[in-house]
Amino acid sequence: MNIAHLPHLSSPSASLPEARAAEAFRILDHVTVVDLTSSIAGPYATMLLSDFGARVIKVERPAGDDSRQWGPPFLDGESLWYLSVNRNKKSVALDYGTPAGRAVLEGLLDKADVVVTNLLGKTQAKLGLDASTLRESRPRLIHVSLTGFGLDGPNAALPCYDLIAEGYSGVMDLTGPPDAEPQKVGAPAADMLAGADAALAVLAALHKRAATGQGCALDISLTQSMIRFMSPRIVPYLGSGELPRRTGGKDSVIAIYQTFETADLPLTLGLGNDGIWKRFWEAVGDPAGAEGAHVATNADRRIHRDEIVARISAVLRTRPRAEWLELFARAKVPAGPIYRLDEVVEDPHFRARSAFYRIPREGEDLPQVALGIHMDGEAAGCFSPPPRLGEHNEEVLRTLLGYDDQAIDALRASGAI
Repeated sequence: MNIAHLPHLSSPSASLPEARAAEAFRILDHVTVVDLTSSIAGPYATMLLSDFGARVIKVERPAGDDSRQWGPPFLDGESLWYLSVNRNKKSVALDYGTPAGRAVLEGLLDKADVVVTNLLGKTQAKLGLDASTLRESRPRLIHVSLTGFGLDGPNAALPCYDLIAEGYSGVMDLTGPPDAEPQKVGAPAADMLAGADAALAVLAALHKRAATGQGCALDISLTQSMIRFMSPRIVPYLGSGELPRRTGGKDSVIAIYQTFETADLPLTLGLGNDGIWKRFWEAVGDPAGAEGAHVATNADRRIHRDEIVARISAVLRTRPRAEWLELFARAKVPAGPIYRLDEVVEDPHFRARSAFYRIPREGEDLPQVALGIHMDGEAAGCFSPPPRLGEHNEEVLRTLLGYDDQAIDALRASGAI
């Protein structure tokens, strides 16, 4: 990251380093992705692929991706939700319901290695965008369907958003204090997990195609991605019949693994094995606290959890959080703060890891959260800012499909672009 010059602006992004235009992750620069999705899950999937170098053509209806309207807050006239999942793409605004628009789409699909859609299965089939139709003449094409419930099953025709998927998964029932209403996760977890699953599946499909020469049809659903996220809760229930309940993060198979109050601010504490258990009590100056048959193993400590929590609570309330965290860091005891978002983005560790950056665009700085994966010591670079609606119509038509001025003017006259 180039941090030599940072502008003095009022938004928090003013302190971020400018995006580094890098070639480090051009691993997929031979891959072309046609992205027909909107909202979060699909665009996040294709952004992940773009971070590894894929060329992503974002084909939007004339009204644009739904998430462009999700605000406030807006920046430079666009939703910050949209800006969070659409970097490194080229936008083509196209009415592919018209014959001329459909011809453009077919041309793009002929150039594509991957197509991603979040239309329901029946709608895909109605529009001729389902896997069997598109792959009939394009056997190397990797078709990704990213829907709420998948392409089959009783709920396949139902619409779905992140909130709905979280409700189906059980995560909301286990999130929050025991006397509170069920709570969704504080970010679009199902969208992000399903998007990551789609990107992972595409990488596997590209590997398969390299060996066989054949593409495939991938079926990803928000609900099942979220359910898989719940595996460490679901599998213990299936194997034991014990139904976990909401506890406000104060219960776990690990004893002790929860939040605690200190003299000023709360912290998190995870005593995940016997060695850490002993180091904790040594760190707080009470080695004898780790001794006794009733606390010898994790199973023992679970039985006596309430008593142990009371003891630890009394100890931790005697000092401020910063002192405890410094002490626990030296003792190699897993602990941490409970950050607000402003504290997350200001943390020097994440700044050092290039976790956040800004992309200049037409006089504005667009904040971004980095891929977070380092390869050979390098963080992923950024190739371009999130596109305006239809920003790359002419560029894509000319360079990818070979359209000339007359053909482009005809498309405009027809209303296709």
